Amino acid sequence: MIERDDGVVYRMNAGPITAELPHDLVHFTVEDAMRVPDGIWGAIAGGVVFKSMNHQSGRRPPHAAERSARLIREYRDRIQHAELLGGFVEAAAAEPGADLRKLTSQWFATRPEDAPPIEAVRAAIEALRVAAERWRAVPVGGGLTVEWPAFRSVGERRAARRSTR
Repeated sequence: MIERDDGVVYRMNAGPITAELPHDLVHFTVEDAMRVPDGIWGAIAGGVVFKSMNHQSGRRPPHAAERSARLIREYRDRIQHAELLGGFVEAAAAEPGADLRKLTSQWFATRPEDAPPIEAVRAAIEALRVAAERWRAVPVGGGLTVEWPAFRSVGERRAARRSTR
């Protein structure tokens, strides 16, 4: 479940959930570790509602759908960059001891200006390791709640909390 600080709650059809980490929690962790304000989670906090999200409760703001569509158009490149970052860090984390400079140049070959600093990659890999430990500690049927900082969002500042089951 995603609960924004405006009281609106969504359920996210989150993609693959593995023993390691659910896909959306990978993105949450990487974007948080790298302080990405305009990726997937910053977009959700700012009012974007992706097709994978279903409204559960709370009064949606007036013109929410139009606002969401506008923000998606406005931040499309940054949201796609966040998708690339999440996949890259997840792949890098799966290869302990990999040459991160080489891996970074391969993943960001077409847009080297978007390549993250190696120190940020290392921090995100460590954050994924910690998140995976927390995820493995969740009992069957339990949940894990994480909070997205309100100041890291597109458009209006809203916080989003993610509970993964």
